[in-house]
Amino acid sequence: MAFDVQIVVDSARPHELADWWAEVLGWPVEPQDEAFIQRMVDAGHASADDTARHRGALVWRAGAALNSPDPGRPRLLFQTVPEGKSVKNRLHLDVRVGAERREAEVARLLGLGATELWRASQGPYEWVTLADPEGNEFCVT
Repeated sequence: MAFDVQIVVDSARPHELADWWAEVLGWPVEPQDEAFIQRMVDAGHASADDTARHRGALVWRAGAALNSPDPGRPRLLFQTVPEGKSVKNRLHLDVRVGAERREAEVARLLGLGATELWRASQGPYEWVTLADPEGNEFCVT
């Protein structure tokens, strides 16, 4: 039996980081149902402290997600954690744009707030390792 996976990224500010990655990937941020959230608070199943306002909308404070516009790709969930990032990621994303678009894409991402960490190659393959605004490493290949 095969299973689906979701990729979860720990974050200090999940809604802002989800917005950033939505811009990077061209994926939409998953909408949250304000009426449902309010019903859960009103019924006592959640507290107002479990919610926040982001871009004027009522959202769950704990996280935000992205879904690819193309079926079959994993969902990206950005979740709140209390601690900051302290060591190199053991898992990272590779944003695959192709060699002909790599430099333009790196420039675009740097303009969005990414930080270039290093460049590397193995045989004919080259990549640029960047960090997102919260320091999570990812590669552009």
